[in-house]
Amino acid sequence: MIESLFNPAGYAFWIIVLITIAGAIAILSRPFSTYVKFVYPNAKYETMGNPYVIEKKLDIIVESKNLNDFKENLNTSKDYKITGESPYDVQKSLDESFYQTIEMMKKDSSKKMQKFYDNYLEKIDMYLVKKELRNKLRNNKVDEKSIEQAILPKTKKLLFSIKETEKEKLAELLLDFGFHEDIAKELKNQEIDYIKIENEVDKYIIDSFFKVKVPYKCEQGKNDFIKTHLDIYNIKHLLRCKQFGFDKNICMKYFNGEGREIAPWKYEELAEMDGVGQVISGLEGTSYYNILKDSIEYYNQEKTVQILETKLDSLFLKLIKEVSIKNYVTIGPTIRFLVFKEYETQNLKVIAKGIAENLSADLTKKFLVTEGIA
Repeated sequence: MIESLFNPAGYAFWIIVLITIAGAIAILSRPFSTYVKFVYPNAKYETMGNPYVIEKKLDIIVESKNLNDFKENLNTSKDYKITGESPYDVQKSLDESFYQTIEMMKKDSSKKMQKFYDNYLEKIDMYLVKKELRNKLRNNKVDEKSIEQAILPKTKKLLFSIKETEKEKLAELLLDFGFHEDIAKELKNQEIDYIKIENEVDKYIIDSFFKVKVPYKCEQGKNDFIKTHLDIYNIKHLLRCKQFGFDKNICMKYFNGEGREIAPWKYEELAEMDGVGQVISGLEGTSYYNILKDSIEYYNQEKTVQILETKLDSLFLKLIKEVSIKNYVTIGPTIRFLVFKEYETQNLKVIAKGIAENLSADLTKKFLVTEGIA
């Protein structure tokens, strides 16, 4: 029987050969099929680029004489058609342009990327959820405008439910929506810790990113993006806490999970330190140390961590660019374009506000996030 299976003159032998070949082709073609799905969108995003995270491009826009001049300069690009007369309307138009870009990316990408993009939009919506939870818990009316401003129907439904739900039943509502049980425990306390509540909202969206499925061979790139974001987020909160003189206990409330380089024990170690300078020294040996060390003089002059946060954001762009290069045939360029586009939008909103408030170009430039830092 066994001999007949390996006899080239028999049908069984050739059936086994064909099955083996088919299996090998399936295994080898799986990553290739993923690469093919990213060829067109990645090439498109590379062509479009993100000019407004580049210093030279921003220098032109930031010198705009007024909002009309700003819109004219911006609308020469085929990627922008900004409208509005007031600073608010111009900024709203910039946000809408960003959301439209994400919708374009959804159409260009594989169906397996759709939930990733929805997660990104939900991340943007979460500031509205934080705001309205705080309103509800303080017995203030939920702002109807927040429901209108939410991007996703899912978020609109949650905000409407927060508005209609009694305060005592908020915990049950949030658990049903998918939040972790820690937020339910906090809501049952007599004294609400708003820091913990907002941190649990952040944890919800981060967990959603970790859970969301992406195409084959894309998981590592997605996780590198999330963990790098986590490091930046955690360091920013530590710097703010230390600027205000908060102790370790308050600092620990802001910890949002382990990133690429900042493990829980490291965060706790940094939280025990006194002052912004010590936290920066404690980061020696990480990717975040040099840029913060080189900026400490600016912090000492201005006495605000805003300059340090802006430098961290610029470093984030550099690290995302590295993620893109590492995953250049799959999800890397997509993540890079998306993240850079968000910061590009943020830069343009800062410039619009600066122009409307007659701020000097030099002052506005201090708040702009650019790529290409060392």
